[in-house]
Amino acid sequence: MKDNNQQTRIFDSEQVKQQNIKYILKMVDDALNERGYNSVTQIVGYLVTNDPAYISSYKNARTLIQTVDRDEILKEIVRSYLANNE
Repeated sequence: MKDNNQQTRIFDSEQVKQQNIKYILKMVDDALNERGYNSVTQIVGYLVTNDPAYISSYKNARTLIQTVDRDEILKEIVRSYLANNE
């Protein structure tokens, strides 16, 4: 039996980046919903204006969303939308 831990693993950096963006958006969504905000409206406000005040600091959501370039977030949103609506 081969030890799978000894084999080289290849990671797709684009896929890792996409998963990270999805994770961050989910964490921000959860935090905003817990605080009673409409998360879609708040995230769109942030993406359109680049004003971090749209995102609550609750559970570090504001800091989290600012770790990703807004263009990358928009690309992932469009990519996911198109993939789910083919």
